[in-house]
Amino acid sequence: MGAEPMTALVTTDLSVGGMTCAACVTRVEKKLGKLDGVTATVNLATGRARVSHPTEVSVGQLVATVEKAGYTAALPEPPKKQPREGGRETEEARQERDRLLGTALLAVPVLVLSMVPVLQFRNWQWLCFMLAAPVAVWGAWPFHARAVRGLRHSAATMDTLVSLGVVASFAWSAYALFLGGAGDPGMRMPFSLVPSASDGVAHIYLEAAVGVPLFVLAGRFLEARARRGTGAALRSLAELAAKEVSVRDGDSERLVPIAELEGGQVFVVRPGERVATDGQVVEGSSAVDLALVTGESEPVEVGPGSAVVGGAVNAGGLLLVRATAVGADTQLARITRLVTEAQAGKARAQRLADSVAGVFVPVVLALAVTALGFWLGAGADPQAAITACVAVLVVACPCALGLATPTALMAATGRGAQLGVLVTGPQALEGLQHIDAVVLDKTGTLTTGHMSVARVTVVPDGLGRDAVLRLAGGVEQGSEHPLGRAVSAYARRELREQRLPDVGEFSAMPGRGVRGRVEGRLVEVLAPDDELPAALADALPVAEAAAHTPVLVRVDGVAEALIEVGDVVRPGSYRAVDRLRRLGVRPVLATGDREAPARAVAATLGIDEVHARCTPEGKAELVRELQEQGYRVAVIGDGVNDAAALAGADLGIAMGTGTDVAIGAADVTLVRGDIEALADAVRLARRTLGTIRANLVWAFGYNVVTVPLALVGLLNPMLAAAAMSASSVLVVGNSLRLRGWQPSPARRRTR
Repeated sequence: MGAEPMTALVTTDLSVGGMTCAACVTRVEKKLGKLDGVTATVNLATGRARVSHPTEVSVGQLVATVEKAGYTAALPEPPKKQPREGGRETEEARQERDRLLGTALLAVPVLVLSMVPVLQFRNWQWLCFMLAAPVAVWGAWPFHARAVRGLRHSAATMDTLVSLGVVASFAWSAYALFLGGAGDPGMRMPFSLVPSASDGVAHIYLEAAVGVPLFVLAGRFLEARARRGTGAALRSLAELAAKEVSVRDGDSERLVPIAELEGGQVFVVRPGERVATDGQVVEGSSAVDLALVTGESEPVEVGPGSAVVGGAVNAGGLLLVRATAVGADTQLARITRLVTEAQAGKARAQRLADSVAGVFVPVVLALAVTALGFWLGAGADPQAAITACVAVLVVACPCALGLATPTALMAATGRGAQLGVLVTGPQALEGLQHIDAVVLDKTGTLTTGHMSVARVTVVPDGLGRDAVLRLAGGVEQGSEHPLGRAVSAYARRELREQRLPDVGEFSAMPGRGVRGRVEGRLVEVLAPDDELPAALADALPVAEAAAHTPVLVRVDGVAEALIEVGDVVRPGSYRAVDRLRRLGVRPVLATGDREAPARAVAATLGIDEVHARCTPEGKAELVRELQEQGYRVAVIGDGVNDAAALAGADLGIAMGTGTDVAIGAADVTLVRGDIEALADAVRLARRTLGTIRANLVWAFGYNVVTVPLALVGLLNPMLAAAAMSASSVLVVGNSLRLRGWQPSPARRRTR
């Protein structure tokens, strides 16, 4: 029999509404998972479901399945279509705020009169009853509505617990007022943090009936504001995208929507404006600020031929830029996509929490009924039994379990994006936390990846450094060799000249160098010979030891300078390697380059283990060998030759300046192309995982402590509601601390 054809899978994101706790998350995931070939990951903090499904399962089926579970679902709207003011989300937030304010105005007098006996006047309890009735109905209506909706779908959630708690408290209070003697005009009720006996008159629990919805509404309002704060970095990335762009057509300009810009078109970027999309400068020079896109602290000088990134701010002159990528292919879009995808994942610990949350609410309901039955069976006062039952219902908090990971992950991935570190999800964070060996590529990773002048040595009493650079740069303008281009570019930069002197009678001598006449003088840039002045002869061995290529500059037959050209070490590479070593990570250099340059770079950076002439297969084999030795290995690379090693490592890390193949195979991308960001990434990962663990310890510990207290009658329902609300707010607040996380002191000026 032939093998069955494999079904193609696609990934769809859905916005899911109506979720309030981890039990909701588990229910939506299970409902979607019952469809053939469908798996889903639901994020409570973002209200998003990431669904992997066969092509034959339509989006309409996914939406219908979520709605059958009692929630709403739709395809998420593009960020540009979500209005900042007056839109759906803003209206919902306004309604929640108005409900909270109305509830507070009605509930506060009830709480004060119930908790301060000296203020209780004749018939005070009837005034409290009239104030509490709209709170129990209108103030708690969202909980009642979601509880009924869940009941229709045979589901119990956090809203079920809150709704039952409010109904039980208010119903008992109504019974006490009308039938239990509490309606007597002169009735006084003492307040106690611990439930007490009734002394023949049934106590009223109107403070619990109003306190539960008040505290839960207040907690969710604060929680929602804090959760919006964790997504601030993602929203700021979306706001970097330009809405319109000035396209240059000949000598005229026209303003068009950014969606109409096509690759190859030339657009204008004026001082102070954002670069509309990724492109290449065709005219003009300026400095561009990349801080908001890549976290680069210093503005970057650009000119004709320079690449620029969409979202960068033009800090100087007028630029004409040819678009090289548009829409979803731009670096800004890729960054936003990676951050969004990272926030959809779950850490291993969170999956355990979700498993617990799936049975949490039914267990709490069972415990509440058990408490009621136990106290009544033991001959306790009915109001004490009901008090214990209500306290169990409202003190349990599955919300904290559901928020423990996503809020921390949102804050951490957003902060990482600000610092130029993109992670694909919590698995990458866990991998970063545990790595103890890192395989480093040389060219383009530890070094700049392009030829540049490393040092210039001139003879004493000669023409001088500037004069020699001017002449050498002038003659090398006629060369297409990488060495020649490096010399001419260095001369322009050092002498701050847009135009070097013209060269005449230019000729290239294959294998030796170039010669030509500049400003009437014969200038030769050649391979050094044996007859060198003493100063240059002393510099030659140093250059070769550093794996630089030395070239000799002769003017009118006289040796004037030795210029060393090479692939120079990136600024910060030494600090990065040193910081990794201090974090307990073993650095290993693996490169396809020659032994001498590899050894020179390793010696400069203090790396002991070097593997030169390493093929892509050799790098992948090196990773396997290190793993067999017990190391958890990360690989950093930027080229196609690194893709196999990146994919085979425990953690693949790509330079943001590298190829799409390398970035696609990596778990982490260093957007700035700055290896020093790796140590920041490791520290951020360790802090984030520590925060997630602390959140989960609190979420589990809170329920383990408070639910038994409520069961034995030692917790007032009103205080139980306040504690439950505070639990979620504390988890979110702890996660928010990651937004202010700072890297090492050397990097703090980045943001």
